[in-house]
Amino acid sequence: MKEQLCQGERCLCGESIFKTGKAMTDPNKMIINLALFGMTQSGKSSAGNILLGSTDFHSSFAPCSVTTCCSLGRSCHLHSFMRRGGLEVALQVQVLDTPGYPHSRLSKKYVKQEVKEALAHHFGQGGLHLALLVQRADVPFCGQEVTDPVQMIQELLGRAWMNYTAILFTHAEKIEEAGLTEDKYLHEASDTLITLLNSSQHKYVFQYKKGKSLNEQRMKILERIMEFIKENCYQVLTFK
Repeated sequence: MKEQLCQGERCLCGESIFKTGKAMTDPNKMIINLALFGMTQSGKSSAGNILLGSTDFHSSFAPCSVTTCCSLGRSCHLHSFMRRGGLEVALQVQVLDTPGYPHSRLSKKYVKQEVKEALAHHFGQGGLHLALLVQRADVPFCGQEVTDPVQMIQELLGRAWMNYTAILFTHAEKIEEAGLTEDKYLHEASDTLITLLNSSQHKYVFQYKKGKSLNEQRMKILERIMEFIKENCYQVLTFK
């Protein structure tokens, strides 16, 4: 059972891979499905834990890739997170963590197939609301390696990848330490990053680890993510 969740707005549905947003069988609850992509040591697993409000994903500093397989984490319900139709709605977040790409030990072909199968297994029916490209704010976005995860997203999500992709900048406290604002940081970004931001319709969010509580960070990021999902009419990508 599915429903069009953007009455009065035009939902753009293209290929057969698309379905509109999953109907809420419980009008008081909404589930959003997210997938994390990015290079090794970009902070994917740590970001996933913040989104979930838990420590489901193993995260540690290492000179090599830490995550070797895909895993799904589910958050507890965030009660009264939002209102729809005058009703308070609880939010549950499902996050798919994926291996770094490129990986220090696994081939690109293996990682890509692993992620492809995980997307089909976990989001084949419910669909994916948003892919988050995790990028360290203190690492220049240039060179072949930084574009590899983007290419994998494009291949796995298809031609409409830009409608379902946002950038999550981790270690954003480094921006403040450098005396920059978020706007100044983006203004001085590489042409490669500017092109990606334009392609993804400027969907981005910054994650800070210092100066703000984890719960405050979590709520701020989730509110921003919900804005992106709402702008996309709550549509999802399904995988065969």
